Amino acid sequence: MTPPVFLNQLGLVCALGAGKREVTEALFGDRPAGVAPSPDFAARTLHVGRVTTPLASTDVLPAPLRSRNNALLLTALAELRPAIDAALSRYGPERVAIVLGTSTSGIGESEVAIAEHVATGQLPGHFDLQQQELGSAALALNHLLRVAGPSHVISTACSSSAKALASAARLLRSGVADAVITGGADSLCRFTVAGFSSLESVSEARCNPMSVNRRGINIGEAAALFLMTREPGPVRLAGWGESSDAHHLSAPEPGGRGALAAMRGALERAGLAPSDVDYVNLHGTATPHNDAMESLAVHALLGGGVAASSTKPLTGHTLGAAGALEAALGWLTLTDNPRGRLPPHWWDGEPDPALPALALVKPGQSLGRPPRHVLSNSFAFGGSNAALVLAGA
Repeated sequence: MTPPVFLNQLGLVCALGAGKREVTEALFGDRPAGVAPSPDFAARTLHVGRVTTPLASTDVLPAPLRSRNNALLLTALAELRPAIDAALSRYGPERVAIVLGTSTSGIGESEVAIAEHVATGQLPGHFDLQQQELGSAALALNHLLRVAGPSHVISTACSSSAKALASAARLLRSGVADAVITGGADSLCRFTVAGFSSLESVSEARCNPMSVNRRGINIGEAAALFLMTREPGPVRLAGWGESSDAHHLSAPEPGGRGALAAMRGALERAGLAPSDVDYVNLHGTATPHNDAMESLAVHALLGGGVAASSTKPLTGHTLGAAGALEAALGWLTLTDNPRGRLPPHWWDGEPDPALPALALVKPGQSLGRPPRHVLSNSFAFGGSNAALVLAGA
């Protein structure tokens, strides 16, 4: 029998705050938090999911690994460092692995360096091209923790860290590792804001998923890390599904077939029926095409009665970190939650009549019992789709 895998410990930082307690309070709060206007990433003021919490110092890392991306990662790491140290002692460094997701890495540092070169003709002395290597996040954790098991980074845009969790589970189930440090990190930078702006996919105001008035995403930043093992813990990664519809470079397959395949695969691997799902954390970007596709797929699989919300109006779309961050929000929903409070869907309340109606969570809404199963969706450019099923212990 294939052994189950558990998300034993969690550390996170995002626009809602740092640490499980602070993020939980903001997530279930009675007013929208997190995302706020900023003039720093474009010629116009945009709402972004910026982390305002002081971040961990990267002075402990060699210069090529110093970046805001890795500072976010080290901030999340601090919350579960004792558990990781215990796992390294128990299993040995060669039996511990690292699997992370990212898409920006140190691009922000390159932006600053290029601007200085344009202004002065010189690159700053502290700049190193290796800062923007996509493998930097895993190298940073390896440098600090001296992990000797498999270590890699997945970069498939907005599905990156959801796929990292699935990859981590496979390492455990195959017996290659006894513990995996897994999750993801992405940092705000002008490059990604400009890229999504060129696609006319960025909203100046707080994003408005599933609304007839939706105008696009808010870019955000975050890091979320789990310690995953086969030892029983508070949350089980019950299932995952992955698909690739390869419909278009940046637009999803409009019928939602790839998304539906990923969700169906996650439920099948978990051995669950659609009626077993208590809550869906939607990918919910508030772009016209994504919300249309996702609402079709969710309604086709689960119907219109399961509670659902997008948490991106609170955190912003954290791109390569989104899968891990939203799994973390699912983890918080499944733990220490006897009334079954659910993350609200913050929007203007004006549904798009062209979309299948979903049961979007109202502020203060709860199940009236502990939640059992959470489905979390992550859909990326190029048709890379991932869905995770988390189960309460």
